[in-house]
This record gives sequence, C-alpha cells and structure tokens, in this order.
Amino acid sequence: MSPPAGLARTSHLPSNEEVNGGVPGTGASGGDGKDPVRMPDGALVAKRDAPVGGQAVLEGVMMRGISVWAVAVRTPEGQIEVESESIKPWAQRHRAWRLPIIRGVVALAESMKIGFKALAISANAQLEEDEEGEKEEIGGFVWGLTIFLSLLLAVGLFFVVPVGITSIFKDKLGSPLLFWLVEGILRTGIFIAYIAAISKMPDLRRVFEYHGAEHKTISCYEAGLPLEPETAQRFSRLHPRCGTSFLLVVMIVAIFVFAPIGLPAWYLLMLTRIVGVPIIAGISFELIKQAGKHRRHRWVRAIMWPGMQLQLLTTREPDLSQLAVAIAALEAVLAVEDPMGASAEDMVGIEVVA
Repeated sequence: MSPPAGLARTSHLPSNEEVNGGVPGTGASGGDGKDPVRMPDGALVAKRDAPVGGQAVLEGVMMRGISVWAVAVRTPEGQIEVESESIKPWAQRHRAWRLPIIRGVVALAESMKIGFKALAISANAQLEEDEEGEKEEIGGFVWGLTIFLSLLLAVGLFFVVPVGITSIFKDKLGSPLLFWLVEGILRTGIFIAYIAAISKMPDLRRVFEYHGAEHKTISCYEAGLPLEPETAQRFSRLHPRCGTSFLLVVMIVAIFVFAPIGLPAWYLLMLTRIVGVPIIAGISFELIKQAGKHRRHRWVRAIMWPGMQLQLLTTREPDLSQLAVAIAALEAVLAVEDPMGASAEDMVGIEVVA
C-alpha cells in the first residue's frame, strides 16, 4: 500500500526488542528476558504504559495527554485539520477527587466532556460549505440534547431494562443469588449484543478503523518508536486500557455491587441500578487502570481477555492515511508536553483511558 501524499515511507519495522522496550541489536526483550507481549489478535503491544489516551471521532482521532488534548480530522477535501485545547484535570482541583473509586468517576465524567466536544469538532469539520462559502455548524443545544439522550439510553438499556425483565420472574427465581446472577448475565448479554449489532453498521466501520489507529499510535509511542504510519501499523489494534474493555468490566462488576442489595420492591431495584452506576464505574476504572500498568503479567492478560475479545468488534485495521490522522493528533499533544517524562507532581490526578 502506498503512503498518502505528504507521508514519508520508512523501510524500518520494529523488532520485538524495540516494541517491548529492549535495546535494538542486543537481543534483549524488554529487559526482563520474557517473551514479547502480544494481544489476542497476535500483534504486539508495548510493555510500558503512558499517560496518553484518546478516542475515535468522525473521520478523526482525539488524543489526550496530561495538560492538553487535541483532535485531528480528515476533511472532505483530504486535508488534516488539528485543533487543541489545554486542560486542568478536575482531580487536581480537589484532593477528595483523587481518592480511589471517586477518581474513576471524576475521570470518566471529564473524559466524556472532552470526548463529546471532540466529536462535535469532528462532525462540524465534515459539513460542506454553502454557496457563500460558510458552514452552518451544529449548535450547543443539539449537542446537549445528544449527550442527555445518549446517557439516558445507556443507563436505561444496560441497567434499568435488565432488572425490569428479571423482576418479572422474581418470584419464580426464588433466591436473591439467582436473581442477581440472571440479571447480570442478561445485562452483559444485552451489552454484547448491542456492540455486535452496531459493529455491523457500515457508517460506523470507519469510526472503528480510527479507533484501531488510535490504539496503534498510542502503543507505538509507549514503545518509544518514531511516530510513523508504517511503524505504528505493526502494533495491535487492541489496547489494555481501552474504553470498550472498561464497559465490559462495568457489566461484570455490577453483578457483585448489586448482590448485597437483595430483593427489595421493584421500584427500589430500579433506583439502586441508577444510583449505583457511579460506584460501579469507579471500581471498574480502578481495575482497568491496574490492568494497563501490569499488562505484562499473564494473570492480568487472562482476566482482561474477554474485554480484548470485545475490542475485536469495536476496532478495525486502519490504513496509513488514518494512522497519519491519529499521529497528527498525538504529535499536537507532544508539541506541548512530554507525557513519558512527567514528574510525580504533574501526574497527580491524571487518569486516562485509551
């Protein structure tokens, strides 16, 4: 495949040693003598973890670092437009927001705010100009309504609906243990079915390709290699800190969080499922964070295996032009900061999902 215009072709592909933190030419493998870390798709992933995350948007990628986030979008004319904005993590404003569990909820809310803003930028970049050469951009009210409906759909479909259906058969199930097991299995089944269904939609395929480009680019950076499309292409399109894995962990953690509640009246069951969402999200965030840090351990990879399998549905192999967009977004972040060289003080309150 020929690289898009403006991209330099490189003949260098990373060796296992380079990918996993070893010294090229020494035969080292990450300095620990262990085999390279490979994901379920068989491709390589870096052993190191960097405070860099992001998400796919419409024809583009958003990358977030410690103090700045940037979104790069391929316009209908074929150009790459980059927009960046500085951030001060919410968790750095209050000490209480850095406590375990709470920090996960705060980080999730902050990520959603940035993500929706990046999505709005990418959507407006795809709009065509009118006869006067101007674009009628999507307004704030429309995006606010979109966010509200999205959250309503997520909570309703994955938390209220499962407990509602299970409540119909509550008397026949006979025990709280069986009730929350059935509810949890139903919730997880609905979630997986939903992901499988949307993965078949042609309009979302390119978003999933950019999702893969985001993961490959982050892994390439974590491995300490040059950010070049052909080098990044060698890496896995899956990542231990992916939000898809996070969502699956949420479904599973919910089973254990709701179990002690037992079988109160149906309306209390509904209320607990709504109120419990932040707690579940906070616990799940802690688990994903630890998985990213300890990805080289086999037991961690075994635990995260289901989430990795789900990423096979929410990511697709990107082409070089899509990788160039992801790299442009990350380079905009790196032009302002050095995430790998951040001090402990800089890292206070920093929680990112790939």
